[in-house]
Amino acid sequence: MGDTPILDGDGIEPINLRDALEERYLAYALSTIMHRALPDVRDGLKPVHRRLLYAMRLLKLDPDQGFKKCARVVGDVIGKYHPHGDQAVYDALVRLAQSFAQRYPLVDGQGNFGNIDGDNAAAMRYTEARLTEVAKIILDGLDEDAVDFRETYDGEDREPIVLPGGFPNLLANGSQGIAVGMATSIPPHNAAELCDAALLLIENPEATTAELVERVPGPDFPTGGVIVEPKDQIFEAYETGRGGFRVRAAWHKEETGRGTYVLVVTEIPYLVQKSRLIEKIADLITEKKIPLLADVRDESAEDVRIVLEPKSRSVDADLLMASLFRLSDLESRISLNMNVLTRGKVPNVIGLKQALKEWLDHRREVLLRRAAYRLEQIAKRLDVLEGYLVAYLNLDEVIRIIREEDEPKATLIATFNLTDTQAEAILNMRLRSLRKLEEMEIRREHKSLTGEQANLRTLQGDEKLQWTRIGEQIAEVRGKFGPDTELGRRRSGFGEAGNMDIDVAEAMIEREPITVVLSDKGWIRAMKGHITDVSNLQFKAEDKLARAFHAQTTDKILLFAEDGRFFTLAADKLPGGRGTGEPVSLMVDFPENASIVAAFVHDPARKLLVASAEGRGFIVPEKDVVAMTRKGRQVLNVSGSTPAKICVPVTGDHAAILGDNRKLLVFPLDQLTEMSRGKGVRLQKYKDGGVADIRCFTGADGLTWSDPAGRTFTRSLEELAEWRGERAQAGRMVPQGFPRANRFGPDALDGLSAKG
Repeated sequence: MGDTPILDGDGIEPINLRDALEERYLAYALSTIMHRALPDVRDGLKPVHRRLLYAMRLLKLDPDQGFKKCARVVGDVIGKYHPHGDQAVYDALVRLAQSFAQRYPLVDGQGNFGNIDGDNAAAMRYTEARLTEVAKIILDGLDEDAVDFRETYDGEDREPIVLPGGFPNLLANGSQGIAVGMATSIPPHNAAELCDAALLLIENPEATTAELVERVPGPDFPTGGVIVEPKDQIFEAYETGRGGFRVRAAWHKEETGRGTYVLVVTEIPYLVQKSRLIEKIADLITEKKIPLLADVRDESAEDVRIVLEPKSRSVDADLLMASLFRLSDLESRISLNMNVLTRGKVPNVIGLKQALKEWLDHRREVLLRRAAYRLEQIAKRLDVLEGYLVAYLNLDEVIRIIREEDEPKATLIATFNLTDTQAEAILNMRLRSLRKLEEMEIRREHKSLTGEQANLRTLQGDEKLQWTRIGEQIAEVRGKFGPDTELGRRRSGFGEAGNMDIDVAEAMIEREPITVVLSDKGWIRAMKGHITDVSNLQFKAEDKLARAFHAQTTDKILLFAEDGRFFTLAADKLPGGRGTGEPVSLMVDFPENASIVAAFVHDPARKLLVASAEGRGFIVPEKDVVAMTRKGRQVLNVSGSTPAKICVPVTGDHAAILGDNRKLLVFPLDQLTEMSRGKGVRLQKYKDGGVADIRCFTGADGLTWSDPAGRTFTRSLEELAEWRGERAQAGRMVPQGFPRANRFGPDALDGLSAKG
């Protein structure tokens, strides 16, 4: 029996289920990959798009001709070439005509072809279409044997396997598709830039991706937008064929009078439906996820115009847009996965250079095939013209043979040694062609064709000349779609992403001046405006002013407690100044029976010197002491017997430390350690007591202190020579005339009044 399958009694052949599933699923996968989802690298088209363009060409729907109903086009496509649903084919046709979906539309549509809001096109019986100039360039050469043809699905017709592709369509219009186990996502690009990169590759085939990216800096979306992807990431995407591009909406600020304004979005990211975008922003407003935004309106007509109204005129426009970029589709990520069919059958992920090279190689093959076809046509025509010349040279004899011979064709062939084609052409000549002028035209045409034939044969044998000719064709395409044309000018710009880490609640605060007042017993309040005279402020019984300083409602207020913790208060949340304020312990978990060492406005660019009563301390960046919770942030580690005592700003290059024993030590600041938390290093050595005060200063300016009368004294480093030393030394008694209060006087953190 050999390999003959064994059949049971009912004529059923048993087969292995696993083998059958593998075989059939593989066939389905290959069919999806090759015939539906992935574009061909040579013409950038999927089969349905290729068949649409071919069918429209056969219907003579050229750019300079009239329109025909889309139903007629779809009918031809599904009847002759593409045996799939008519709605799927019509959807593909509609997309080719949408200027917001295609960077360079291949179909010129007349009627309702949908819009950027996501509305569907009208039914195919209502819409009409014809080819665009771009499609004409892609199809150019189809009648000149430029590409191979194959039989259609029913064997009754023929269709092109690939189109000549005189336009860089794969990258210019991009492609989206999901196959079995793979997908493709190619964003659209600027055709003129692609042509420039292709011309560079012709000139220098070894050009690197980096050189190509100089000419193709990024995608160019039909809907515009601003590309904020870093340049190194763009290069990486083009090098590997995988990556993505962050795209933001383009917007500007419009003043509406009296300090108010609105933000107007004029371009939205690619593939984002405007109506759904506005609906999502409206939902964010309703759910109070964007407290900065009051309203969103769609005022679009032909162009996009989305109006965003801020909550108040004090809202920062950049912060509002940053929050919208983070929460809505006003910022979108367009992926790049350049998965295409190379050589018409192999799916590959390729980079920018290979994509352009594959297209150029295809253009060279098309050029050579068109040259061979033209040579064949010239040879046939020259053969006929040479027969005509024989007839003119022997006109009387030819006429006699035609009039008198029973078999004039055979006699002509035998008499003048003609070919069958030449004899047939002579017999089909009209009498009017026998005039003398016609002979001159034939000789002129013969000479012209002979010259063209020689040029084409030279082209076939000279690769350098071939690339020159291809370069001329690409330069011609670039001229038609250059940056100075309406269709060719770049629409997408480039920008920086900026800082997306924003505090929306903080951005809502209206900036107003205040004076922060802190009492000796830890009660705090905020007076409106910047008050200069705080001597008349009222306090509770047995309480008094500890410190007061100017701030803004948008500031953070830092408190440094004796236990070494920093606490953070929002200036706009402080109690008003009509009463005596509220205890700090109600706002944060402040330690019992502890005093506030320092209170001041937060400056993230500043550094602080913190020290305990025993004279140990270190330098800490102020941005590292901000506490996000009520418990505060532990910075200086202290014990109960040696509380935190000093917090001063770090300025200059020297520190002056003063002990309770009235001994002064001056040492370089670079001897201090910078850290975020710890006990610190010894600043000054004491037998009894501890630190009284510290001041940082610039050596070139000298050390300054003031007395209770407000007089200021300055000593240069030379004058302080006997007090200068190394960190952790004991120092010497203060200079004569130093204040009895044993302090240097108010510093940058003390504000309007300092604790005494």
